[in-house]
Amino acid sequence: MWNRIEESQGQTMTTYRGLDFSYTVKGGCIYISRKNKEITLSSVKLAYEEAMKLDRIVKGPKKLKCFGASYLYPIFLEIGFIRKE
Repeated sequence: MWNRIEESQGQTMTTYRGLDFSYTVKGGCIYISRKNKEITLSSVKLAYEEAMKLDRIVKGPKKLKCFGASYLYPIFLEIGFIRKE
């Protein structure tokens, strides 16, 4: 999954609330363009675990229960890791 996240960096994505952003990956962190935020690999792992508990059907970012969920949610959708249904 981390490889797919790296491959999608630089693409413009949209949050659940309609805000555009892009990101870059350096080391074990995702850097979000919109807010100068850094999402660590440990937060990605937490979101991954929550998504797995939901059988990868996630109805919104809050369901991921981690820091940066509003950005991880569209990233996970883009790479095909989760679905909205």
